[in-house]
Parts: sequence; structure tokens; C-alpha cells
Amino acid sequence: MQTIEGQYNARSYRIAIAVSRWNRLVTERLLSGALDALARQGVGEDRITVVWCPGSFELPLVVKTLAESGRYDAVVALGCVIRGETPHFDYVAAQTAAGIQQTMLATGVPCGFGVLTTDTLDQALDRAGGKAGNKGEEAALAALEMADVVARLRTP
Repeated sequence: MQTIEGQYNARSYRIAIAVSRWNRLVTERLLSGALDALARQGVGEDRITVVWCPGSFELPLVVKTLAESGRYDAVVALGCVIRGETPHFDYVAAQTAAGIQQTMLATGVPCGFGVLTTDTLDQALDRAGGKAGNKGEEAALAALEMADVVARLRTP
């Protein structure tokens, strides 16, 4: 039996991080967690590109453009959608997730999903380096692991 499992193996992987400016108080912390995680795994700053966009709804286009460029082994999407008093939250959260997943499936480039969907700012801060950890870090590590899995699957 053969088992294939990805590792947080930096090798020469190039990683892009797409970050939403909306709720920047939260997304800057997610980015910090992602960058710290990648650095701990040996990904040099020269192999990381950070791209800011207006909001989470715009993330799928940025992620798709980065994935299709052929320059990156994985893309990390970081954003924060906080529930308000209207259904706007539901549309933005669902379409952001769907768009990023569609990009991953269409391009074959792993995409780490670090888009928070919370009811309150406090919940978001808890997930951006507070008591619930840092989901930016988790998304970056997932993307790095998946880059390694995909590389192993594509190696004859």
C-alpha cells in the first residue's frame, strides 16, 4: 500500500496571499499569522507575494488571477465578513467561498481559505490571533501542505 501525505515542506514553493482591506483590523492580523507560519516553515520573503483588494467579495477574482498566472504553487485568501442586519453577509460569504473553491478546482492550484465569517468583531479578533488561534496561519499551512500534496501527485 502506498500512502501520500503532504508536509509543510517549503522546498522552492512560491506562495501568493490575497488579502481583503475591508475589516483591515482583522485581516492585517490574519496576514501576520500567515506570514509568520510561512517563515517558520522556511518560505523566504522572496517567494511570497501579497496582494491587497477592496473586500472579501473581490477575493475570488484576485485568487483566480494569481492561480492562473503560473507563478505560484499555492494561493492563500484572507478576509473577514461580519454579519450585519441584512442578508448581505450571506451573499458575500457564500459567493466568496464558492469562487475560491471554483478557482482551486479549475486551475489545480491549492487555495488556502482564511476568510472569517463571524457574527461579531470580537469573534473575528478571537480567530485572528486571539483565543481561537489565527486562521490566517492555518490557511497558509493548509496551502503549503496542499502544494506539497499536489506536487507529489503530479510526480511520476
